[in-house]
Amino acid sequence: MPPTVARLAGHRLFWPLALLAALLVTNVAYTPDFFSIQIRDGHLFGSLVDILRLGSPLLLVALGMTLVIAIGGIDLSVGAVVAISGAVACLNISELTDQQSVGGVVVAVLLALGVCVALGVWNGVLVAGIGMQPIIATLILMVAGRGVAQMITSGRIVTVNSEPYHLIGGGYELGLPLSVVIAAAVLVLTGLVVRRTALGLLLESVGGNREASRLVGIRARGLTIAVYAFCALCAAGAGLMVSSNVAAADGNNAGLWIELDAILAVVIGGTSLTGGRFHLGGTAIGALVIQTLSTTVYTVGVPPESTLVFKALVVMAVCLLQSPAFRAKVLSRKLPRRSDTGVGAPAAGTATSTGSSRSSTPASAAQSPKEATTL
Repeated sequence: MPPTVARLAGHRLFWPLALLAALLVTNVAYTPDFFSIQIRDGHLFGSLVDILRLGSPLLLVALGMTLVIAIGGIDLSVGAVVAISGAVACLNISELTDQQSVGGVVVAVLLALGVCVALGVWNGVLVAGIGMQPIIATLILMVAGRGVAQMITSGRIVTVNSEPYHLIGGGYELGLPLSVVIAAAVLVLTGLVVRRTALGLLLESVGGNREASRLVGIRARGLTIAVYAFCALCAAGAGLMVSSNVAAADGNNAGLWIELDAILAVVIGGTSLTGGRFHLGGTAIGALVIQTLSTTVYTVGVPPESTLVFKALVVMAVCLLQSPAFRAKVLSRKLPRRSDTGVGAPAAGTATSTGSSRSSTPASAAQSPKEATTL
């Protein structure tokens, strides 16, 4: 493999971008007008816009998951938090006398965000305060939270008819879906905070070596709780987008498997599950890859019963191609062996003279030790 190509292939974003390009080309092959974007009433419409709009909730969840993974944790409860957020907001809006009331909708949204942040703090306390393993602590809320969402909705789908609430997931701003604008704003703001302040370094320090970070004075416990709270806040925002887009809350199916998609997006983006270095830009690309893959599955016509298998195979292929060890074994070429004769073989006279010089060195050193010391 040429050195330039090898360097490009070794970059953490090369294979995710290559897969994204391949998926887009595949969609164009099946739908020639895939890249076409229309403007209606000042709003942008098209397949690419739909990918951005549908991928916004996943991007929000993946951003929070990135920071959790950066400190060496994991959060399996984000799907349940998505369901709880939508359930709390829709239930409160459905009980309003006037569902078009902006004030009532704002209160319902703030209440949903507050409840979910409290759940994130709960996860952080279990992990940092009690010392429970992150996968176990968040698995508890993953299972119980889904039941809580169904209890809030009384096991039914709560529908709302609120235009102010519908704007969160179905409205437009600057010609783009409002959900895309919100997700992009959170991405930029989070990137500025973690890269322009010491917060990013603190997160990487805790994830790289928690004990060493504690010894140098970093308050890992408070930082861990704050990160889990932020992850829950992002999941709550995703839940508001999902429920407002369909004007309903489904405690059983809302946010189902989104935690796994978020983890895949983080891994595809180049963040290690062992903690430490993280890449928010890579996570954004990973979220786009996951959403574009979901769109491609329906475009190509993969049977519904095989969708998850197809998706898993593609993601596994990308992760393998990102692995340096895998590329070294499969993709790199073996260097040709040098011939035993010819240029690569040492001349016999050279070997003899080398051997004779080596044998004569101790003798000369023994005859004049003072000269040897001086040399």
